[in-house]
Amino acid sequence: MEAGAQREAAQPVLIVQEETPVVGVPAAYIEEETAVAPAITMEIEEVAAAEQVVTPWEVSAPDGVIDYDKLVDRFGCQRIDAAIVDRIAHLTLCPPHRFLRRGIFFAHRDLNRILDLYEAGEKFYLYTGRGPSSESLHLGHLIPFMFTKYLQDAFKVPLVIQLTDDEKFLWKNLTIAECKRLARENAKDIIACGFDVERTFIFTDLNYVGGAFYENMLEVAKRVTYNNLRGILGITPEDHIGKISFPPVQAAPSFPSSFPHLFPGNDQLRCLIPCAIDQDPYFRMTRDVAPKIGFQKPSLIESRFFPALQGESTKMSASDPNSAIYVTDSSKQIKAKVNKYAFSGGQASVELHRKLGANLDVDVPIKYLNFFLEDDDELDHIKKEYKEGRMLTGEVKQRLIAVLSELVARHQRARAQVTEEMVDAFMAVRPLPNMFG
Repeated sequence: MEAGAQREAAQPVLIVQEETPVVGVPAAYIEEETAVAPAITMEIEEVAAAEQVVTPWEVSAPDGVIDYDKLVDRFGCQRIDAAIVDRIAHLTLCPPHRFLRRGIFFAHRDLNRILDLYEAGEKFYLYTGRGPSSESLHLGHLIPFMFTKYLQDAFKVPLVIQLTDDEKFLWKNLTIAECKRLARENAKDIIACGFDVERTFIFTDLNYVGGAFYENMLEVAKRVTYNNLRGILGITPEDHIGKISFPPVQAAPSFPSSFPHLFPGNDQLRCLIPCAIDQDPYFRMTRDVAPKIGFQKPSLIESRFFPALQGESTKMSASDPNSAIYVTDSSKQIKAKVNKYAFSGGQASVELHRKLGANLDVDVPIKYLNFFLEDDDELDHIKKEYKEGRMLTGEVKQRLIAVLSELVARHQRARAQVTEEMVDAFMAVRPLPNMFG
């Protein structure tokens, strides 16, 4: 799972209608799905150059702005409204995370069902992940982990984190040994986000897959056709068969029996998956299969995309270090990148800017402050002044540089404290007796 990272070559878009659950699922849990195009058909769409493209492998918008309303309607998920945010705050007795307050995590599937069960005293677990293809994470990679940390602390529930080193071996020009090494290095950045070792199990596919996990993979694989898969991954006759085999690996952590050391005899435990909305096609497939093999459908809470410095029409790429802020960057590098590369919605001259103000819809410094500046009042003030031309681009960038420098420095200090022994502790296959608080 590569939650939130922008993808590479354009691929076909998944269109799927989930079927009615029956097998092994109590009637109380049976739900009605939102219709999303023809039943269980995967359509290959010809996407015009002027349209946005959102698949598990590519995110792009030629005009620099993703239309999230259209995306939610096309995928058939639901919007997170103020009532849901307030309900989370009420149930957890915790202030809602800024990602919720500002609509960064903005869509969901069956989140209300999770909240209903939690209110009734039932438990659930969290699942998120990372595809370890680079030495260090950029800020976009941190988004799902920062939010998942909040969810774990607020609800006091266990978390499984999947590092898909096998996926990166199949998709990237990397050796197995290098993929395994990168997974451990990325695990250190994840641990530095502050997860509770008594509630968190981190695993790499190359080390963990087998036993009950592999059995669930087979159950999924047997119920997804090649045509279904082609719609998700855009598989072509030239692709190697390893790519065909991977989706069940990402589906399996959605089912509690994949972790018998954590959830023995609790096969109906619900799962909540925080991820970016480009991962929705994977989990629509998973949700369709789940009732057929006797499991609950996983619930999703989905985020907007974190843009490259150059804007949403450009992907963040390890091959272009100036496209993103990395957690290894120095304050000097952060300052240089923001000043030189962060796309501005300001006007071409000071005079014109004072007259017309900034276009906040495309301004990257404003987008980044929306993610990382904690103070709502300060953010609103900056947006108002900048939009009306009283604040200049340089001033906004200076505030962003300060915010990012503090964030990255704090992360670097935390990561420096993560030892190999700590990684081993998080990855140890063990029961978590205090995982529900």
